[in-house]
Amino acid sequence: MRKQTSTISESEHHRLIKKQTPLVEKIARHMARKLPASVDCDDLVQDGLLGLIDAILRGTKEMTDVHFESYVAQRAQGAMIDGLRANDPGTRQIRKDMRRVELAIQRLGHHYGRPPHEGEVAADLGLPLAEYQRILQDAHGYLLISLEDLGGGEDAPAYLQQCAQRNVDPFVVLEREALRKALAGAINAMPEQRKTLLRLYYEEDMKMHQIGSVLQLSESRVSQLHTLTIAQLRAAIFPAKQDTSLLKLRTNLR
Repeated sequence: MRKQTSTISESEHHRLIKKQTPLVEKIARHMARKLPASVDCDDLVQDGLLGLIDAILRGTKEMTDVHFESYVAQRAQGAMIDGLRANDPGTRQIRKDMRRVELAIQRLGHHYGRPPHEGEVAADLGLPLAEYQRILQDAHGYLLISLEDLGGGEDAPAYLQQCAQRNVDPFVVLEREALRKALAGAINAMPEQRKTLLRLYYEEDMKMHQIGSVLQLSESRVSQLHTLTIAQLRAAIFPAKQDTSLLKLRTNLR
């Protein structure tokens, strides 16, 4: 059994940090592999260490070493996600607007049996086409899987704790076969122009203005189409009329 953390010496405190740091680094590496290259793994580690320190301060003598390690994993993961959220460029209003766009795309897709045109989505939202395109432009950094999806929702702490107890990567839901199939199907149904945009941006790492030169479009138009493409993919992989959190997609960790 561990001692009551409030009575441990400074040397014991440092020993616990040193002992558990490899676990924090392992979690950070797992997360970094699922995130954009712009996310620095060292930053994840630093945030995770804050979670480790918090776990040490909050731990109790009733915890066994195994339970304490699980608790460390939970607190470290939570701290990393909090750190990512703090740097999330998407504002709450942008996410709210884009969720409306996604739901409209879902409704119209079911109605027409095909991806809706921009004018149809704008009309469904009761917006002029120019205003709808402005929303797409403002959401230029919109992500297929957002930080809100990974850490949001009322059951986030329970989910992280479950991952820690079973030594499961919280990003494992991204690897689910059903999710991959839905994503692949949505991409295959897209016009060739959108497929080319995705390939140039994600596979060839081209900038928006470079893609514009290839597609003979303005940089701002490429940005709009990128956001629209991401919204259509999200509309395909997230259930309609449900919270967009990935936590709602996983039914268990089996």
